[in-house]
Amino acid sequence: MAESEKILKLGIPKGSLEKATIDLFRQAGWRITVRERSYFPSIDDDEINCVLVRAQEMSRFVEMGVLDAGITGKDWILENNSDVVVLQDLVYSKLTKRPARWVLVVAKDSPINSPEDCRGKKIYTELVNFTKRYFQEKNIPVDVEFSWGATEAKIAEGLADAIVEVTETGSTIRANGLRIVEDLMITYPQLIANKEAWQDPWKREKLSRVSLMLKSALNAHGMVGLKMNVPGDKLDEVIKLLPSITAPTVASLYQSDWYSVETIATEKEVRILVPKLQKLGAVGIIEYPLNKVI
Repeated sequence: MAESEKILKLGIPKGSLEKATIDLFRQAGWRITVRERSYFPSIDDDEINCVLVRAQEMSRFVEMGVLDAGITGKDWILENNSDVVVLQDLVYSKLTKRPARWVLVVAKDSPINSPEDCRGKKIYTELVNFTKRYFQEKNIPVDVEFSWGATEAKIAEGLADAIVEVTETGSTIRANGLRIVEDLMITYPQLIANKEAWQDPWKREKLSRVSLMLKSALNAHGMVGLKMNVPGDKLDEVIKLLPSITAPTVASLYQSDWYSVETIATEKEVRILVPKLQKLGAVGIIEYPLNKVI
């Protein structure tokens, strides 16, 4: 491949995942800048060209080779039945506070209490192909219609017996006087690649590096570094308390019977650890953020 051809075409999801995806790339080491009214964000990497694409369409463009890779939801990959390579699951708090669920929803007073009760009923959803396959696999005949939005209202308006809708907490569904009958799918963002691009040695290596750095940024979520000075006679007790990937780092302080101890832990662990460490005589306790954990 000529030097001028060494470009990776990367799709950035436009919409709800856009900011969180850009934040993740920044933490992983790439700065992406989106200009107003432009679908071509700039990135501080001469080997990557970015394009803003709706998550619903991303997997199609990646499968066709218009893009070499992109980030989109698992739900839209399944909906489009796209033949792509999944490189990395991006399940983390900045992209999704919790994994989203596609759920079967009915009115609170509906007689429908299971998918089987939907036999012969009309269902509205954005996820038409997935919903049709779901009920076909269960041999339950239903009429599935595409919804352009305001899907919850279609039950209240009498247009639908049920809907298939995406939710994280279910609070909006309950607020509309509806109830969840069943979870049909858990979804989360994924880094995907075109199959031909993945077979290209240069693009495969570039994508592998991108995937590794994104994963390292994901691993760092909720993790912090912890550093302290510990008296020698309390060192063993402190070490027993500390979590670590392999083992805490311990170094002797200059001309002293004290030690410098360093490790990583979750933010939740630290709030329990610090008071215990202080009681054991640890001083100069420092907590610091982590961008990457590899």
